[in-house]
Amino acid sequence: MSKEASFSGEDAICASVIKDKPVSPMGVGETDGINPRTVSPTSFESLGEPSNSSVEKHGDDRPPNMSLLHELAFVGVIISSQIVTQVGVGQGLAPMKIVGEHFGQYDAGKLSWYVAAYSLTVGTFIIACGRAGDMYSHKKLFLFGYAWLSLWALLSGISSYSNSVFFDICRGLQGIGPAFLLPNGLAILGRAYHTPGRRKHLAFASFGAVAPFGCCVGAIFAALFAQLVKIWALAYYVMAGVGLLMTIASYFVIPDEDKEEFAREAAGQKFDYYGAIAGIGGLILINVAWNQGPVVGWQVPYVYILLIIGFLFMAAFIVIELTVAQPLIPLKEMSPATIRILSTIALGWATFGIWLVYLWSFCLDVRHESPIEVGVQFLPTIVAGFCAAGLTAFLFGRHVEPTVMMVIALIGFCIPSILLATMPVHQTYWSALFVSFLIAPFGMDISFPTATIMLSNAVPRNRQGIAGSLVATVVNYAISIGLGIAGTVVRQLSPGQDPQSLLHGIRIAAYVGVGLSGAGIVLALIEVFLHRKVPKGL
Repeated sequence: MSKEASFSGEDAICASVIKDKPVSPMGVGETDGINPRTVSPTSFESLGEPSNSSVEKHGDDRPPNMSLLHELAFVGVIISSQIVTQVGVGQGLAPMKIVGEHFGQYDAGKLSWYVAAYSLTVGTFIIACGRAGDMYSHKKLFLFGYAWLSLWALLSGISSYSNSVFFDICRGLQGIGPAFLLPNGLAILGRAYHTPGRRKHLAFASFGAVAPFGCCVGAIFAALFAQLVKIWALAYYVMAGVGLLMTIASYFVIPDEDKEEFAREAAGQKFDYYGAIAGIGGLILINVAWNQGPVVGWQVPYVYILLIIGFLFMAAFIVIELTVAQPLIPLKEMSPATIRILSTIALGWATFGIWLVYLWSFCLDVRHESPIEVGVQFLPTIVAGFCAAGLTAFLFGRHVEPTVMMVIALIGFCIPSILLATMPVHQTYWSALFVSFLIAPFGMDISFPTATIMLSNAVPRNRQGIAGSLVATVVNYAISIGLGIAGTVVRQLSPGQDPQSLLHGIRIAAYVGVGLSGAGIVLALIEVFLHRKVPKGL
């Protein structure tokens, strides 16, 4: 088969991401020790379909030495990391007001930190954790992530005997666990399914599909424990137990890396400590400033001082990444297409974070429904999520251009925000509210696996951590920073706490989401236009 004949939509987007040089598009640096399937601009046959030898040996692209039962358990353990990550979001969101009352906190801005602190650390530490996995074993750091999550979930529950500040700290530290789990779990999938094909598409689509399920499960059980059992901390104790069980299960189910191969791939690699310090410090300071601004006001000196220092840290991070031999994020090798893809993802998921938090407030504070009722109302997102994942795998199998799929995803982010901005307060659940629950998962579960597969196919096996890290970082950080942006706009335009001001503030936040997702749609359409100008022989 000729290269031109095997060139698919998935291949084309990777061609636009990769610069014309024999290294990965994300900038891997040295090519020594890279697997023969390493992607380059002249080797796109491996991106479009499984190799013949793989198909003959496994009947498709099943990982070597795995039975079907083992493969199902393996994928299940990996996607469980996405489930528990989203459980962490749901368990912070659902009983937010009940936990706030327990600690004597009633300010909406301070309550938002119960979710924002968790998302902040998930998004901030992912790249460093993914890079560490590339060097020291993805499996070991995946196990460490579950153990860490278990510990700080336990301490989050124990913080019920302390105060709100300690709870915020525990929630933030709890988020470091998923920061280890997500990139290393995706890297393990990427290394196992190193030959693109039906199984890889299904595995990555399933990873995205379970996100609504995790958020719903976390929200419902947290609401049950807080509202009926009257012990909100119980949700965190259960999470600690689940984390411990998954640590044990992962140890036995996930195959060990080939030590010789991994040592060869990791040989000579160095961790960019200065870049990690500058990048993590900058992201944390900027995020703290954006989320504290709506709480205390931007006129408070420490808020804008933190923001300025954060930007200085990020400027230092960019300089470091452009000068060191082995950066955390190889900025030199990132093409404009890569940046556009990640920017589109950021705009979509910032919209989703705003929609999720303010819709929850709309149901609780405006429609006066209980946390359990709202959690049950979210159940359709589970079914819609699996349908969206199935659609994603189907479209990939039909070689639909990933750029087109990103446009669909951004529309899926935009419509629910439009509905939130316009739906009447006392309208029946089965109208705009129900429709928004059906549409929102299509934004989540098309954008995440599409971007992850695109980047995973475009980097070599010894740098799979960076593929998972970039997408997961953008997703989680965008959620947190999006809430800060919306909160700032709401504080300026509708600062009151009376019912009418509260409803007006929710509408404003929803329109902020519409604006962000609208910009994402435009960016995605630009990418479609530019992608179709790529010569077919490239």
